[in-house]
Amino acid sequence: MTRRGAWAATAVVCSALFLIGLDFTVLNVAIPGLRQDLGPSMAETQWIVDGYALTLGACVLAAGTLSDSYGRRRAFLAGLAICALASLGGALADSPAQVVAARCGMGLGAALFMPATLATIAHVFREAAADRRRAMSLWAAVAGIGTLTGPVAGGWLVEHSSWRAAFWLNVPVALAVFAVAVVFVPESTGPRPRPLDRAGALLSSGGLLALVWGIIEAPGRGWLSGPVLAAFAVAAVLMAVFAWWQRRCPAPMLPPAVARDGGVGAASVALALMSFAVFGAMFIVTLYLQQVRGMSPLEAGLRITPLSVGLAVGAGAAAVVSKRYGARASVTAGLVLIAAGCAVLAGDTQVLAFEGLAGFGAGLVAPVATETLMAAVPEESSGLGSALNDASRQVGSTLGVAVLGSVLATVSTGDSAPVAAGGDAFVRGMAAAAWTAAALTLAGAALAWFRLPGPEGTPGRSSAGETSSVPEPLPVQGLTPEAVRRP
Repeated sequence: MTRRGAWAATAVVCSALFLIGLDFTVLNVAIPGLRQDLGPSMAETQWIVDGYALTLGACVLAAGTLSDSYGRRRAFLAGLAICALASLGGALADSPAQVVAARCGMGLGAALFMPATLATIAHVFREAAADRRRAMSLWAAVAGIGTLTGPVAGGWLVEHSSWRAAFWLNVPVALAVFAVAVVFVPESTGPRPRPLDRAGALLSSGGLLALVWGIIEAPGRGWLSGPVLAAFAVAAVLMAVFAWWQRRCPAPMLPPAVARDGGVGAASVALALMSFAVFGAMFIVTLYLQQVRGMSPLEAGLRITPLSVGLAVGAGAAAVVSKRYGARASVTAGLVLIAAGCAVLAGDTQVLAFEGLAGFGAGLVAPVATETLMAAVPEESSGLGSALNDASRQVGSTLGVAVLGSVLATVSTGDSAPVAAGGDAFVRGMAAAAWTAAALTLAGAALAWFRLPGPEGTPGRSSAGETSSVPEPLPVQGLTPEAVRRP
């Protein structure tokens, strides 16, 4: 493929990636209108917001395996078609349950085509390392900016139409990207197709679903109630069995060689905590701006835009910081800035300062952690690497909305309807949620400092205690190091 063709394919997959990010947050500012129209409870509202990311995060690893085995363009096109159909269902929904189902269907479609985006970039630039790094940085920036553009688009649509327009928007966009992808996106597969780990997919999906259900339902039912404790117990058992099964399955969904690598683990945790703090806090901030500050949906959406600006600036700075000081410095500094932003939000409800600090911090984290993770996985299994990157982000986002939303509900009202609480009560709940995000993000910064590679001559430590300044591609599915080494 020519260089021009490779960049054309990159533009197409990044367009689809922008749609994924947009869908994740486009409903945030539309929630008040949706609640007025369909009357969902706060728990149902969290499921509407979380259903998309939860399904995406739960299914994306299995989808990455499928795309490597049966064709990344096929998966990309199938996912776009499913996303368009599910969006149509959401636009026509007349009950909260139907909206949740539509959001889950959109997440399933996104899970199919999201791994193919990064895997396609790795494929078309497999012999051009410099262009591949630039394209991956662009990918990371588009992923963040798409998510942060959602509230603005949603606010405009709600003011000029209704919350249903947030679903109608996807149908023509998905179909247009589908048509262009047929022309510009090449087909690619791994040289050795891997069978789908069905048991692993069911165990991981079930464990995540049980965990999120327990977190969302806890404020209303009680954190120590029988159903909530049972959900947490089921989640722990399923995830423990999943870890056991991955060590014994002949074709695991998450190969042990990848899971054991300290750099891969630290990069995945960094991406998850970045998404947890930034997008979980953004869910609460959009409610705060409308329910407490009295802003319109469009005003609230526009107030979120500094996050996008900060992320874009941070992504540009990340290339300079990581090249000079290593991935360790860029990711650690980014997580510390996100924690500082959350602390400012908790202390003085300074939304603008939070957005600037957290946005810039996310820009420092996202492209560098993504490149670190992808560099450790062979090109032949780039769908797996992309899926692991995507799962980290989406699981983090899902837990961010669930955990921080539940902290908000518990502290502000003690029940499942914090948006009905007075302004002072809401601010107390928001502060508690922001402090929670700050503490977890700081813990992630410490992990990144000790596990990610530093500059040449100052390497980070791997999980085995050995040092390496550049991650080597890991053997997957029994391939030898020579067979999987990137060009």
